[in-house]
Amino acid sequence: MSDGHPTAAQREALRLICHHEPLDAERLGRYLAAARRPSTNPGFASAIARAAGPLAWRLWAQGFAVETRDGWTATPNGRALIDCDR
Repeated sequence: MSDGHPTAAQREALRLICHHEPLDAERLGRYLAAARRPSTNPGFASAIARAAGPLAWRLWAQGFAVETRDGWTATPNGRALIDCDR
């Protein structure tokens, strides 16, 4: 997080949340891993997937996403940030 401005990874997570909401952290992790080029590192996909929870939490802390019982959804501010009309 950079002075309250979302990083590229946070913006990517927010786009995925907006287009697939509600999206739980596990599914968000799978989408994030699938969006990356394959790696020869065997732990790459699981490391990307583990980042989903912290990314979503940071988006919540910045007011761009909220967690519901069904998963993460984008707030109006989050939708405006990434121009997501859904």
